[in-house]
Amino acid sequence: MKASIHPSAKIADNVSLGPGVIIGEEVEIGEGTEIGPYSVISARTKIGRNNKIGPFVSIGFPPQHLACKGENTYVEIGDENIIREYVSIHRGTTLDDGLTRIGNRCFIMAYAHIGHDCKLADEIILTNNVNLGGHVKIDRGAVLGGGAMVHQFCRIGELAFVSGLSGVDKDVPPFVRVFGIPAKIAGLNLVGLRRAGFASASIKVLNRALKIFLREGTIKEALQKIKLEYPHEEVIEKFVTFVGGESKRGVIRKFLSE
Repeated sequence: MKASIHPSAKIADNVSLGPGVIIGEEVEIGEGTEIGPYSVISARTKIGRNNKIGPFVSIGFPPQHLACKGENTYVEIGDENIIREYVSIHRGTTLDDGLTRIGNRCFIMAYAHIGHDCKLADEIILTNNVNLGGHVKIDRGAVLGGGAMVHQFCRIGELAFVSGLSGVDKDVPPFVRVFGIPAKIAGLNLVGLRRAGFASASIKVLNRALKIFLREGTIKEALQKIKLEYPHEEVIEKFVTFVGGESKRGVIRKFLSE
């Protein structure tokens, strides 16, 4: 069975399309990308170069939101991503900026769902059956374990680790590991930090900052103390900027043992 391609689609010459693939209107697919059998790239989706997309994947379908009435919204996917079988990625909504975006070199495993208006940075791993509600934002290098669920509008910080089967209902600070329903902080993501090349000194500083954040007064008071102790540490600046930034759900501040 040959692939079905809409006349408005723009497909690079060396794209590989498996049998039964359907490519909808206003779809663009870059060089070297492979799309497995019976996947559907529905509409208004731009996919970059050298992506490997498995069979039975659904990308670019309308958002699962009752307020949406078929508006022209979009999906953008960068380069060198691996998207495995039965993944679903929905278009954005006019309730946000109309765009669901995935960066580069992400690994999205089987049955994961990425809801409308989500924004994923580079080198993110979503393990099997991860589900992201709408408007979720995930920073570089974060890893979500199998079966993790993330509530709409939550943010997940750089190099954070969400343990499998966790339920995230608030923002996850960068560099930490969380577990449980609702998710609580279990400490730093030491494995991820070391794999990313963080020096022991930086990890020690982050560990001290995390203890202050969890124990000292209000969030504002804790961040002020962290900035006073470490005014010139780049990793601390990232932590403080994230935690002190705009949040619609609040930030996880409970330790797992509590």
